[in-house]
Amino acid sequence: MKTSNWTFAVIGCGRIGLRHIAMIQGSPQSQLVATIDIKSSDDLNTPESVSHFSSLSQMKEAGIHPDVVAIATPNGLHAKQALEAIAAGSHVIIEKPMALHKADAEKVLHAALKHGKQVIGVMQNRYSPPSAWLKGMVDEGKLGAIYQVHVDCFWNRDERYYKGGDWHGSKDLDGGTLFTQFSHFIDMLYWLFGDIEPLGVHCSNFNHEGLIDFEDSGMVHFNMLSQKGVGSLNYSTSVWDANLESSMTIIAENGSIKIAGQYMNEVVHCHVKDYEMPALPPSNPPNNYGAYKGSAANHSFVYDNVMEVLSGQGSVTTNALEGLKVVEIIEKIYDLADV
Repeated sequence: MKTSNWTFAVIGCGRIGLRHIAMIQGSPQSQLVATIDIKSSDDLNTPESVSHFSSLSQMKEAGIHPDVVAIATPNGLHAKQALEAIAAGSHVIIEKPMALHKADAEKVLHAALKHGKQVIGVMQNRYSPPSAWLKGMVDEGKLGAIYQVHVDCFWNRDERYYKGGDWHGSKDLDGGTLFTQFSHFIDMLYWLFGDIEPLGVHCSNFNHEGLIDFEDSGMVHFNMLSQKGVGSLNYSTSVWDANLESSMTIIAENGSIKIAGQYMNEVVHCHVKDYEMPALPPSNPPNNYGAYKGSAANHSFVYDNVMEVLSGQGSVTTNALEGLKVVEIIEKIYDLADV
């Protein structure tokens, strides 16, 4: 099996796509062979030395067949482009969400199985030291029975974000606040505690009239199906001027924990029976992929995993089934919403 010079293409060359480009160019095992975007390379900050195309089909016609296609386009295009890339013989890396509908995510999963290709989701928040530590606490049973989990995500998204003519805020390409802003934290819920069943949902659009086609805020109550506990998800993009926080509070048999910060990247409370909180590694570890900080730096772990998988030295840590479950949970929440 090949262990170096894996070829990559990136489709969607906005802010997140440029992050993928930096990760690929920062790895000695990978080579960027194409960028794809409906905008011309003159309008983008893509590498001048790399071939640029307006579509996956145009790249294919040019005879370029990368080992991996990283998809960083608007949400509503993810599944369609993943299917096209897999059919052309590429593995795919898909930015969140995997799709906007469970049925489309299932098509991607089936195509990957049929063609023997890997589907790697980008859920980089799992790699933060507080997240990895909390996963160990739950899996090792140190908390005992989980009684309640409360997730609070309060961010700012205003006219500066929802630019005229952009895909953000549209129902068909954006999908909703849970898909674009907060699917990472629903993934965290599922990764830590298993499946959830929403019981009641209230959604509102407080101050984004004319900017978005859906809610800017919501309150969700749910059961945890494997833990037998209950929980809530409260979220909003109506915070004035700047992001406030994303936090998770856990009330359990043997203690309580709260992780917070803008991306759940800080442990702010840990009081657990017969347990002393250890010092955690820094949230911005050195890496080979560029000077990214915060949750952006965690993309380096995603690409480390990609290289392990391609070289046959590891398994996918954020696989297609998990990406499908996140889509399914969000669909259930929206199906139950009262407005």
